[in-house]
Amino acid sequence: MNPAKRVEGFEHVSQPVAPFPRYLHRQLRSLALGLALIAISLAGGMWGYHSIVGLSWLDAYENAAMILSGMGPLATPASTAGKIFAGSYALYSGIAVLAFAGVIAAPLVHRFLHRLHADEGRKQ
Repeated sequence: MNPAKRVEGFEHVSQPVAPFPRYLHRQLRSLALGLALIAISLAGGMWGYHSIVGLSWLDAYENAAMILSGMGPLATPASTAGKIFAGSYALYSGIAVLAFAGVIAAPLVHRFLHRLHADEGRKQ
């Protein structure tokens, strides 16, 4: 497919910077995707803390949210399975938050870098 015809992809450096409404659409789409990934990760953590660790749904939400945000756990699991889950979820959360931030920030970073390299007088 011709890169100039791509509607959803980012434009090449040889193409002009996308109009603001297209950028805003990309940014909102990336924000929605990032928030969906956070919600899925939070739901997975809640499920684990509820079913494996044995916390109530409210406590499971609190622990999963604290781990996902990088604040640390509130409840210490007593069982071996609970400790393995809590450690694994903490490792996942540390990597996932960075990835989610990248997904959300990608359109802004691309636009900034594209503007640095855009030269309206250059013809290719």
